Amino acid sequence: MAKQLLRSEIPVEQTWKVEDIFATKEEWEKELAQLKTYAAVVIKNKGKLGDGPKFLLECLDGSEELQSHAMRVISYASLHLASDGTNQEYQIMAGRARAIMSEILAQTSFVQNEALGLPEGTLERYLKEEEGLQAYRFLIQKWIDNKPHMLSAETEMVLASLSQVLDSMGEVYERSRTNDLKFDSVLDSQGNAHPMSLGRHESAADITLRRNAYAELTKKLTLYNQTYGATWGTETKKNVITAKLRGFESATHMLLNRQEVSTDIYHNIHDVILTELAPHWRRYAQLRKEVLGLDKMLYCDIEAPLDPEYSAPVTYEEVSETILNGLSVLGDEYREIIRKGLTERWIDRADNVGKRTGAFCNTVHGVHPFISLSWTGQMRNALTISHELGHGGQGVLAQRYQKLTNARPTMFFIEAPSTINELLVANYILKNTNDVRTRRWLIMQLLMTYHHNFVRHLIEGEVQRRTYVLAEKGQPINANILNRIQGEIIDEFYGGEVVIDEGAKQVWMRQSHYYSGLYPYSYAAGLTVGTAVARRIEAEGSKPAAQWVEVLKAGGTKKPLDLCLMAGVDMTHKKPIQDAVAYVGSLVDEVINSYKK
Repeated sequence: MAKQLLRSEIPVEQTWKVEDIFATKEEWEKELAQLKTYAAVVIKNKGKLGDGPKFLLECLDGSEELQSHAMRVISYASLHLASDGTNQEYQIMAGRARAIMSEILAQTSFVQNEALGLPEGTLERYLKEEEGLQAYRFLIQKWIDNKPHMLSAETEMVLASLSQVLDSMGEVYERSRTNDLKFDSVLDSQGNAHPMSLGRHESAADITLRRNAYAELTKKLTLYNQTYGATWGTETKKNVITAKLRGFESATHMLLNRQEVSTDIYHNIHDVILTELAPHWRRYAQLRKEVLGLDKMLYCDIEAPLDPEYSAPVTYEEVSETILNGLSVLGDEYREIIRKGLTERWIDRADNVGKRTGAFCNTVHGVHPFISLSWTGQMRNALTISHELGHGGQGVLAQRYQKLTNARPTMFFIEAPSTINELLVANYILKNTNDVRTRRWLIMQLLMTYHHNFVRHLIEGEVQRRTYVLAEKGQPINANILNRIQGEIIDEFYGGEVVIDEGAKQVWMRQSHYYSGLYPYSYAAGLTVGTAVARRIEAEGSKPAAQWVEVLKAGGTKKPLDLCLMAGVDMTHKKPIQDAVAYVGSLVDEVINSYKK
């Protein structure tokens, strides 16, 4: 049996180059201690913001500098922890970084409150009098807009002091998922044993291996069902209470306010996709049952390959070339960012004991993005890497052209740059093949992208949507409620095509997205925008591509709906969502028809 490697056994070329942040741990220690010095630049202006705009500017410039250095300190520790969560030293480093940041956040929390406490019209006057404040105009306007939801300076300081505690549920869940979940090996149809980890073998062609892995996952998740239910319930309760304290109508309103979108848009995405996509996806599920020869479809069969013998192994270099070619339409500057990402060890593609599951990107200011995933040697990795490089490309361009304060769009828009990259690379591959089987396989890879974002993540979002409704009514949220809601949603969407067993009911236990506000549904929002823009680029070429790059450069200097409009997509209407669903339906039709020939 091939065993999962320890981190120390992984070839260095497969790992990210964290030394680009700090060459040694000693350098990290020095910068960690220096954070309080950067914070002092901000703190010395406490009580002086009413004395003139230069004091506010010094605060904001100091906060920008502090944020940049803090990002490097925290990222160095968190990336090490993500590479091996079993390492005690990394756990301690991450804890120390979070602790000092919690202290600094409390000490610097006065800035917004003191600024908003100035006489009416003062901030507007400061913006006119001090040219340097123009770079912070968007931030200051956000402060003014959110003034009704600010608490007293003392209360805000207390909340900032408790930030590490208040945000701990996600950390508890992630630590448990990485360290506590231990799996037994699982057998394939030939009796061969395979190492098992969270998410492993979900797409295995061997039904015995796939279902044995599913059974083992369900068995071990069941041991933590009530614990994870408690962490989810606590996270939900925290947001419900915080929303009431801040005067929001509900936790959902508070979390959407942070994303700068309305509840109408939030509900449109859920309602249109879950309702209108369901008939297409049920037909696809029926095809899967037929092609795979299943008498019943379990949740683990949803991503089983329909043509497993087609996908020949590929090298990392081959995938890199495909990605570069597919994204070249976005211009030379963007292509160079992607080239560096693929060749200069921005990407950790190892599969080792203790590594954080799933793929993610962390763009470190003044350094570069760091991307984590598990390399499988299949062309599917081209889309995964493209996705994460989409986050990285946006981060690099926004930080290159904007202040760090203005570099990041809100969560509503954050998945658009990543999902559009998947579509551009897939379209490039499709354009360069005339083989029917190859085209069908690629379309099924595209459908997997839509499954992850329009189905899997949106069903996660629907669990949140229903859970918060109950929590607002005073219903404590626990594992039993989550199991029931999860099972009901999957059954409603698939219309009985998928067996709702214990494994299906426990899907909510697999993801950490729930501890980042209303994050899950934003994947569907991003892919809706990505679908519209990618299809425009496919039809019109360089003009919409150049327009999209300008959107990426804008970072967070515009609200997300304005960024969408800048890209030519009006998300205030249902039409872009319906168009995206119709496009998915056409892909399903093509796959189904290909099996009838």
